Amino acid sequence: MYRNIVEKLKEWKVKQRRKPLILAGARQVGKTYILKKFGEMEFDNVAYINCDGNNMAKDLFMQDFDMRRILLAVGAITQQTIVPGKTLIILDEIQEVERGLSALKYFCENAPQYHVAVAGSLLGIAMHRGESFPVGKADVLHIYPMTFDEFLLARGQRQMADLLRGKDWDTVKLLRNEYIKILREYYFVGGMPEAVGEFVATNDAWKVREVQDNILFTYQKDFSKHVSVSESNRINMVWHSMPSQLVKENKKFIYGVAKPGGRAKEFETAIQWLMDAGLVYKAERVREPKMPLKFYADIASFKLFLLDCGLLGAMSETPPENLLVARNGMEESKGAFTENYVMSQLVAARNASVFYYSNDAKLEIDFLVQQGTSIVPIEAKAEENLRSKSLSTFVTSHPEMHGLRFSMSDYREQGWMTNVPLYAVSTYF
Repeated sequence: MYRNIVEKLKEWKVKQRRKPLILAGARQVGKTYILKKFGEMEFDNVAYINCDGNNMAKDLFMQDFDMRRILLAVGAITQQTIVPGKTLIILDEIQEVERGLSALKYFCENAPQYHVAVAGSLLGIAMHRGESFPVGKADVLHIYPMTFDEFLLARGQRQMADLLRGKDWDTVKLLRNEYIKILREYYFVGGMPEAVGEFVATNDAWKVREVQDNILFTYQKDFSKHVSVSESNRINMVWHSMPSQLVKENKKFIYGVAKPGGRAKEFETAIQWLMDAGLVYKAERVREPKMPLKFYADIASFKLFLLDCGLLGAMSETPPENLLVARNGMEESKGAFTENYVMSQLVAARNASVFYYSNDAKLEIDFLVQQGTSIVPIEAKAEENLRSKSLSTFVTSHPEMHGLRFSMSDYREQGWMTNVPLYAVSTYF
């Protein structure tokens, strides 16, 4: 399956002063697959080591950081000839190898001619093994669940994906019903590669849901892997509260939903853990819509979203037919699926912070993002309802801004605002 990040990996390959690459992302979003695929496409051979449970790999960096010895060992373990510029070295699940993260510094300083890429969760390494992040010694790329345009490609709809990427709105309008049908599928399947692969191979909703349930189970097992039992319990409370948090009218995270009487101090670490793991995305409220938005963030008020709308459906036990068939399936649950979908697409497409705005007058803007030197206020609508009272009021108060609404309506310019179809979120920016 094609992933957009391949283009960034190609840029990394030929980059001057290239450093070892850390491909960061949540578990099961396709880090290993895409690194192997990239290696097959761009290199003569791939030296791949899965460090998890690999007895030969566990002591790879324990003796010293002699690059000559390490490269010899990598070649022996993988049975590959390691040639600078022609071999991609992949160290998967590097967090399972002691001093693995520290080794990147020495690859950078003493063997820069080699292409080295690592994948795996970096959670807990510094805490449990006394290792620090190799600041300035590694390039970092982030990978997320598959976006809607990547889902179209997986479904064999390259032309439909290209139309969205080319912003050919007149032709996109002609295919509106087909885009909506596939968007329904995406709301249900989501972008986890294994779930997408199962859907494409079997077209069986319940087999897809089984994959999603297994992914959720794996995540829960991870909660107790790196943290204490008490902290794991708090992570679980936050995690299981996500459907209830998202179904609320304003979506603002309420600690009392995770646990009656819960307070910020009790759950701050748990929320940060889930964010570091890539399992939830945070949109902080801004007090004032001014540049740069981070300066005006109110860290006490925020929304949390799941990394994937398909996993939200599985976690909330939403029947597949509600999303795939029901006429109001995409609007139900107070637009929880749509707002979560928009957030996940914005994060994956832009790899930048997303905020929201609200004031005492109960005016709320779903999302605010920085685009170049401009601030873009965004409204997410689950239906064709074109009334945008909050967005209209906001833009009237800030005439230097141009509103953006993602909805089920077709593309149109309305002077103060642009309406973009929901199925074009991932390609619009």
